[in-house]
Amino acid sequence: MNTAVPAKPGTGTNSKRHRSSRAKRMASWLAHIVLILGIGFVIGPFVYMILTSITTDNFSLPSPQKLLNSEKTLVNYVEAWNKNNFSSYFVNSLFVSSATMILSLSLACTTAYAFARFPFPGKEFLFKLFLFSMFVPAILNIIPQFTIIKSLGLVDTYSGLILVYISTGVVGSTFFLRGFFERIPTELEESIVIDGGNRWTIFRAIYIPLSLPAIGTLGIFAFSGTWDEFILALTLIKTEAQRTLPIALQLFRGQYATYYGLFFAASMMALMPIIAIFVIFQKQFVNPNLSEGSVKG
Repeated sequence: MNTAVPAKPGTGTNSKRHRSSRAKRMASWLAHIVLILGIGFVIGPFVYMILTSITTDNFSLPSPQKLLNSEKTLVNYVEAWNKNNFSSYFVNSLFVSSATMILSLSLACTTAYAFARFPFPGKEFLFKLFLFSMFVPAILNIIPQFTIIKSLGLVDTYSGLILVYISTGVVGSTFFLRGFFERIPTELEESIVIDGGNRWTIFRAIYIPLSLPAIGTLGIFAFSGTWDEFILALTLIKTEAQRTLPIALQLFRGQYATYYGLFFAASMMALMPIIAIFVIFQKQFVNPNLSEGSVKG
């Protein structure tokens, strides 16, 4: 007569735990593989562009073997910088983008502060009207914007271009900053009021310092959005010497369409300010817990 051998206590449980742990490890490895492949898919073309820009005689897209074995040089960068007034267009874009970023952030901060802390008749209706304007496609605004700028005599001027850039971005920035300002505890204002400070003092001493992450984030978006903008710059700027970098890149591509090393070098120089702005201000991305703990309960 066969007698069944009883299973050791905990053997089935340990086996299930082992299978579960093994499945989790396999899922983790699979997730890491997918992420690595995704990173390679995104970074690969960028690395290819960099390697092409530092190799010469690229009148056709070079093979990976040529990119790895050829001698590396910065001749393409020097040549691109000195061709077709590229350096002048670069400086023009740097001025327009920097001025737009500073002025749009200043206007957005004051407007958001007014909507967040100042009671006045029709505030919510006016704010909703602001938000409604965000739903209008930007391409539909070009004709009325050009008409207004022309009536002001600002066509073919940086003042007109910067004014349009500020008007197109101030609504979204105001909406973003208003929500951030409303999360700042009003109890922080009491010490300023006791010392005789006014609204401007409260804004400068409390709201601006506590909102630096949000302002830094908007600064990155404002600069990059203006730096890459092409349609408005092409519509409003007529003088060749005042053109901005996106227009110069389109002309550069048309003239040197098959000279990939030179064109990729110009494209890399156009990307450098965006990369620099992000590296400098990357720590300024919004921290949602910034104001927590500033007032103890």
